Amino acid sequence: MGPEASAAFQTFQSLGIALAIGLLIGVERGWTQREMPEGGRVAGLRTFGLIGLLGGSLGLAGDQAPWLLAAGFVALTALVVVAHWRSASQLDDYGITTEVAALVTYVLAGLSVTGQPALAAAGAVVTAALLGLKQTLHEWLRRLHQYELTAGMHLALISLVVLPVLPARGFGPWNVFNPYQLWLMVVLISAISFAGHFAVRIAGARRGLLLTGLFAGLAASTALTLSFSRMGRDRPVLQPALAAGVIVAGTTMFPRMLLEVAVVNPALLTSVAVPLVVLTVVGLAGAAWLWWQQRHRTPGETDEDVTFRRPFELRSAIQFAVALALILFLAEAASRYLGDSGIYAVALISGLTDVDAITLSLSKMAAGDLAHAVAARGILLAALANTAVKGGMVAVICGGVMARQVLGLYGVIAIFGIVFVAFSGAATLG
Repeated sequence: MGPEASAAFQTFQSLGIALAIGLLIGVERGWTQREMPEGGRVAGLRTFGLIGLLGGSLGLAGDQAPWLLAAGFVALTALVVVAHWRSASQLDDYGITTEVAALVTYVLAGLSVTGQPALAAAGAVVTAALLGLKQTLHEWLRRLHQYELTAGMHLALISLVVLPVLPARGFGPWNVFNPYQLWLMVVLISAISFAGHFAVRIAGARRGLLLTGLFAGLAASTALTLSFSRMGRDRPVLQPALAAGVIVAGTTMFPRMLLEVAVVNPALLTSVAVPLVVLTVVGLAGAAWLWWQQRHRTPGETDEDVTFRRPFELRSAIQFAVALALILFLAEAASRYLGDSGIYAVALISGLTDVDAITLSLSKMAAGDLAHAVAARGILLAALANTAVKGGMVAVICGGVMARQVLGLYGVIAIFGIVFVAFSGAATLG
């Protein structure tokens, strides 16, 4: 194939992509408006296909006359405005989704012939998906609480506005306080909790205690343990199922810690992956066994709602940042003045209330002078301390069958964890 033939083929290929973009979006619009009478639609399958060809053609002509693509957009906008005005006056429908989709189609078609065909095609797929998910998106909005919307705005604020302007250098004793890295960790934990909260909301607490425990482990495993313990105290018949849910939530903490390590210091993964994966497998296997044992004796659903903290609060983020900074300082001071034993003491104390801060702190320190084996042992000790606290919470609040089952399985997890800490320190991959 000669140069001229190759150029002609590329031209036809670009126009084909532009046409496909128009037809893809047009199919969705045509199907959605299929009940409307002929001529009653602002734009259907054929019109969207033609808009795609128009954008592609003017985009190709833009090499000789760059203004043509912009002029075509202005002309199309004028046509769309007139069509919408006539349609709204006749049908009393003031929605502009189809009109905006037509303009987006034109822009994507022009983009497809100006060197960005993959980006344009992806944009067309996303556009068609958004148009087709109207009912689903509206249902989500109806179920959304005001505090969840506010939480989403605050999460966007701390990640897209605050984070980029923070200095990325060390301050204070031993340069341990790096504002950018500290806040990046806050964003990470907030995003994990945010995702976990909505996973529970989408699945629904009433669709199964085991599934609720799995999702809640990403957001607030301690909060779920407290809620399930109270529920088990009030409804003893649910205790076996609730015990399985608590164990699943507590076990999900281990892969969450793995994710945190992977984000902050991927090199440390080889030191913590094996023990945390083993603890995860042991916990999930035990929870599955408990669930299997009681599946015919305990209802699979409950009418009670499980209450968790809000998905994100700005005050909580600031408190976490302060706690994280304090733990970073204490861990660095302990490492310098007390050696490895100081790190382990800080890890145990921190793990009594929270594993995220110490996991992130030790991962960050392991990127510097702290030995990976020491960091891994500290992370495991924090996980074991937190697991012990959850087991004690169930024993004190609920007791009975639930306490025996949770403490029994947590005891097995503790044995495995202690073996890793005492003998292998941290098993490595390769």
